[in-house]
Amino acid sequence: MFYAWWDWRFLSLIVFSTLLDYSLGLAIDKSTSRQKSKLLLWTSLLVNLGFLGVFKYYNFFVESWIDAFAGLGITMEVSTLSIILPVGISFYTFQTLSYTIDVYRKQLKPTSSLLNFAAYVAFFPQLVAGPIERATRLLPQFSEERVFNSSFATSGVYLIIWGLFKKVVIADNCAFFVNQIFEQSGNYSSAELGLGAVLFAFQIYGDFSGYSDIAIGTARLFGFSLMTNFAFPYFSRDIAEFWRRWHISLSTWFRDYLYIPLGGSRVRKTLQVRNVMIIFLVSGFWHGANWTFLVWGALHALFFLPLLLLNVNRKYVSEDALRLPHLLKIGLTFGIVCLAWVFFRADSISEAIQFLGHIFEMNSLSLDVFTKSSKYLLFSAIIGMSILLMLYFEFRAFRKQRVEVHLRPFSAAFVIACIVVMGAFKNQADFIYFQF
Repeated sequence: MFYAWWDWRFLSLIVFSTLLDYSLGLAIDKSTSRQKSKLLLWTSLLVNLGFLGVFKYYNFFVESWIDAFAGLGITMEVSTLSIILPVGISFYTFQTLSYTIDVYRKQLKPTSSLLNFAAYVAFFPQLVAGPIERATRLLPQFSEERVFNSSFATSGVYLIIWGLFKKVVIADNCAFFVNQIFEQSGNYSSAELGLGAVLFAFQIYGDFSGYSDIAIGTARLFGFSLMTNFAFPYFSRDIAEFWRRWHISLSTWFRDYLYIPLGGSRVRKTLQVRNVMIIFLVSGFWHGANWTFLVWGALHALFFLPLLLLNVNRKYVSEDALRLPHLLKIGLTFGIVCLAWVFFRADSISEAIQFLGHIFEMNSLSLDVFTKSSKYLLFSAIIGMSILLMLYFEFRAFRKQRVEVHLRPFSAAFVIACIVVMGAFKNQADFIYFQF
């Protein structure tokens, strides 16, 4: 019902993937031949990635092919498809793939219950935008007796409140300025463009981590535990730590199912560099069928490689960040992350390069876009106060090495008041990651 409410026709994809991987999981487990098991696994990989390729990447490859030949003076006529990208397809596809891969690796015993497996694939809180759960963690929970735990449910309510705050107060208010600045970047000063990039960083974080908090909190109301997807990434001291804290379910998925099978860090340095480039390029491409996402992934690879080559990529795992040098590193890491976000947000590589070029021209420190009317001043004040409030709560949790913000009744009431008073309900936008 939840998924069909968007477009019932795409239920057929989820149903087919569910039946296919449920059957293949049982067949792989029963197979006594390694060769046959591998064939069954490849069937799962090719079918699921084939669906993803057709719906998400077919037009991108066709258009890139046409553009490549156009550059050589050759005109080609190849048909593209007028299709809608099924919401959440990148998320539930990876979720079903992890099941068949884990069964093949003998890390998971396949379930005999089609109902449990179907519920695992279509679990509505995280179906359309994650976290990307593993069958080893989530699937057994469907076999457990549901017992209401008041403290667990209460923590879920607090997470929902916190997620709503990040979405409707931070992300949707930031979008008011971000959309204007990125769509008409030529009309704004260097300072306004720089602040636009920073605001997009908070927009996408508030939007995506807000959804994850709502999903995790909603699951707790039903007695289910979902994995943490964000752990205060903007307090990271280098880019390696950032990726241990940002979209954790995706980064660990690529680590376990792509990076480690390629040899991970157990191979010589040249192959380690290759593996890092592959993992970041694939991660970028996972986000969307646009060259901008590939450049975004490549930039993060370039930021990461010096840490890998110097063997300091695991320097910051749990160390406290209160000392001044650490605060400076947090600022530097946030700065380069913001620069990369420009490519993520821009419609094309040329637009992103032009945007960054105007920032570094330092031609003007004007902030007229934020102050040109009382309405804009109000939005600016709301955004500033809400970001500071979020950073205050998150820094407290970060210092205590927690993975989520812990609200109390009084602070929860205050956050609810902020949502009611400062929420951008008239300018509310879809969650950004619905498009991935």
